Amino acid sequence: SGVTEKIWEILGKKGIRSVVVRHPMPYCDLNRIRVERFATLEDLDRYVCTVEEREEYEHLVLKGVTVYAGVDYEAILRAAEKEAQVILWDGGNNDFSFYRPDLEIVILDPHRAGHERLYHPGEVNFLRAQVLVINKMDTASREAVDRLRASIAEINPRAVVVQTASRIYAEGGEGIRGKRVLVVEDGPTVTHGGMPYGAGALAAREYGAAELIDPRPFAAGSLKSVFESYPHLTRVLPAEGYFPEQLRDLEATIRRTPCDLVLAATPIDLTRLIKIPHPVLRVSYRIEDRGEPTLDRVMDDFLKRHADFRPI
Repeated sequence: SGVTEKIWEILGKKGIRSVVVRHPMPYCDLNRIRVERFATLEDLDRYVCTVEEREEYEHLVLKGVTVYAGVDYEAILRAAEKEAQVILWDGGNNDFSFYRPDLEIVILDPHRAGHERLYHPGEVNFLRAQVLVINKMDTASREAVDRLRASIAEINPRAVVVQTASRIYAEGGEGIRGKRVLVVEDGPTVTHGGMPYGAGALAAREYGAAELIDPRPFAAGSLKSVFESYPHLTRVLPAEGYFPEQLRDLEATIRRTPCDLVLAATPIDLTRLIKIPHPVLRVSYRIEDRGEPTLDRVMDDFLKRHADFRPI
């Protein structure tokens, strides 16, 4: 989604209007969410979005991006076409595009080098990509990046390869130094995504936190089973909230955990959903180009091939 946000900004500067279409997140009555359109935070409330949905939509909406989702992707496409010149399909690793793409960009995570060939449909995305973006160049090891490049050379050598950094930002980050912190990470990234840490843990280390508190002894209700299911999680708390009960368990777990500071690295403002008694500092990240070719150049080449696009 960070790369999607970057591409939306690039297109906007070129006078091209775009909207984002997300893959399905069908956690409620499917008839009610046939076509969802998110343009304001109130829309997230109106559709009773889960934490996981908010993590995908909220940061885009706050940037001014209109996001479509739902279950009827023919109807969603027709609605999106009425207000945009370019549709940005943002599907994560859970699917490939439901629409035939004119340009297929796939993001690679060097912290999980090798995963591009281990899972379906991630491997399908890897094989289909016209542009491969190696992200997190600022935190990845050279060895991991080299493994990805070798995989690209073997499996998809025709793809254009772009390098980007995922720069971590923590406003007031100096306040982390010397603190005992509870890190709350983006839920899917550290659970079924397989990562033992995310942007929050990286920020804690960068700014000199004294300790990352192990939240497991303080886990409430459903979060106990989450930690049992994902034993690699030892120093971070996943932001789980598929159901109201999970949100209450998340709030109780944070309340129980003795810490000086909560580092909230989920893309949403958790304080809008739960009460957190500790001081909270939010961690975010932005995509930045690292070398040539850049995402801007990729978009220039794309627009040149589609001369019918005109700034509005």
